Amino acid sequence: MAADKQRGRQTVRDMVISLAVIVLAAGVIYVFVPHDEDEDPVKRVSYQVELDSARRAAPYPVAAPRGLSDDWRATSVRYQARGDSGSVWHLGFMAPGNEYVAIEQSDDRRPHVFVRDVTRGAEKTGKTRRIAGEDWERYSGPKYDALVREAADGKSTTVVMGTAPDRQLTHMVEALDIRRAPSPSAPASPSVPPSPSPSTDDGSAKPGDDAEAATS
Repeated sequence: MAADKQRGRQTVRDMVISLAVIVLAAGVIYVFVPHDEDEDPVKRVSYQVELDSARRAAPYPVAAPRGLSDDWRATSVRYQARGDSGSVWHLGFMAPGNEYVAIEQSDDRRPHVFVRDVTRGAEKTGKTRRIAGEDWERYSGPKYDALVREAADGKSTTVVMGTAPDRQLTHMVEALDIRRAPSPSAPASPSVPPSPSPSTDDGSAKPGDDAEAATS
């Protein structure tokens, strides 16, 4: 019986020693391995390549901002062709103040369904905003608010949405550049060399030839 108690105490002592070694090792790693407590956990992404590809592939002009300050950090980008919601473009940002703002576009023939899905149930407020010469409908929801505009030809819907306040959503709309990829330039026509001027036997131009060419 005494031997069993002795073994039990030894086992507990071994466990305590092992735990102390683990804690000490973790402390050493924390102290000596470089780390930056001020490092921003939000990873910034580059989206220019994806934007160029989407503008070539999408059946509608694709929206992306121009001229935003560095305080606006792109965090997600994707283009999906011919999905359940049509061809969809997404570009997400972390706005100043760590608020979320995203651009969502689609050629879904059910724009109300697309808007409802991307905004997680936001509904029309019945109000519109005139921004950069276009009317945008205001939506409000339990998770996201949004500004929504259907293209003049009715073939696409653009949504600027997020947790950001209305002024930041408006700022994103004002920065939008909505366009397709430029068409390839037409090949230049081959140049035709000018006809030689008539000349005399000694190689000089005949008097009056220029005048005749101008009137003929």
